[in-house]
Amino acid sequence: MTSAFARVPADVPRDKLARLRLELERRLRAAVADARKAEALELYLPMRLAGEVNLGASIIVSQARVPAPVVSGVSAGDLSDPADVAVQLMADGEAADAEVSSGEVDGALAVRRERVMSAAPEQGVELASRRVDYFVSVPGDPGRWFVAAFSTIGAGDPRDDLADALVEWFDALMTTFRWSWT
Repeated sequence: MTSAFARVPADVPRDKLARLRLELERRLRAAVADARKAEALELYLPMRLAGEVNLGASIIVSQARVPAPVVSGVSAGDLSDPADVAVQLMADGEAADAEVSSGEVDGALAVRRERVMSAAPEQGVELASRRVDYFVSVPGDPGRWFVAAFSTIGAGDPRDDLADALVEWFDALMTTFRWSWT
């Protein structure tokens, strides 16, 4: 976190810098707490400037299980078929205001959903953000899905050039994702 303040001008008063550090620490702790509540497996937050640009972005990696209901005469595998789950993800109410597509990631069925989330100051969300979610079926486990959720504020506008570039980077990252079994 110290490196996040490496470029602060020398004329910034120490008391203001201390408040900024405390606020950054509070926000980081809140992000980690939110990720824990969501049972995230990984949380990625860029903390360094890229040149003169602060990369306001995050990636949360988690997994989702699709419970297979018990229905007589139907096998559990038939009820959690990845194609059926993908159709449900694409028809989900959250997909109404989103761009949704399906395809494959390393041979596994995947659904990509992109949308702009409005600011919600009452919830501590001061800026609108652009969110891209990838839901990828786990090979050999039809009820299990890998989820990678990317979010960015761009340079303050979720549809600006920086946001476009970061979304393009995340898409490139996901297209190079490979399963590895140990």
